[in-house]
Amino acid sequence: MHTNNGSIQPQVEVFSTCPQSSGASREMYRQHVIDVARWSEHYGCKGILVYADNSLVDPWLTAQIIIENTERLCPLVAVQPIYAHPYTVAKTVTTFGFFFNRRIYLNMVAGGFKNDLTALHDTTPHDKRYARLVEYTTVIQRLLASSGPVNYDGEFYKVENLRMTPPLDPELLPGVFVSGSSDRSCASAGSYGDQIPKAAEGVRSRNSIRWAGMRSAGGNYRASK
Repeated sequence: MHTNNGSIQPQVEVFSTCPQSSGASREMYRQHVIDVARWSEHYGCKGILVYADNSLVDPWLTAQIIIENTERLCPLVAVQPIYAHPYTVAKTVTTFGFFFNRRIYLNMVAGGFKNDLTALHDTTPHDKRYARLVEYTTVIQRLLASSGPVNYDGEFYKVENLRMTPPLDPELLPGVFVSGSSDRSCASAGSYGDQIPKAAEGVRSRNSIRWAGMRSAGGNYRASK
């Protein structure tokens, strides 16, 4: 953002938080989501975080309600590798683009609540979850950014000649955040991109880090615009 004197000031994008369904009234929850989404857009928020865990309603269906009742607000959907294959996530993003011509943001979550992971029999060690998250996000981004078939051969995910149809409009490529508070998550996030904002000490550990770019084998795939 340029000021009157020509200097460049950082542009701050604000994301609000979608109400959680846990403990909410089934009869009133949908309208509550709509109300919060509308005032978030009215007051200039870029997007709205939609949580995901075993106790909550599906975040993608919640994101659809948000999109159908706003004009510009971007759902920031929490994405957990244990819940869906990366192809499923990419297909959902491109389907939102096809139907609504709207951009989605992805909040990549390496782990989750211990009881949730135990119930799903996810025994992946803590540090390995971040290695898995790198592969997971790489596959998603390649599918969404490529007009041709995608091949990937990793430790956790393998795809061969996999093509995303319908293709996603490049203007709608999702912004990507990584959620985490451990040293491992911060170190991993730093290896994904070359333009990750520097946060102040003490603040970095309490906030998500935006992936401004993601380096991976085979090329540099932009994770946000």
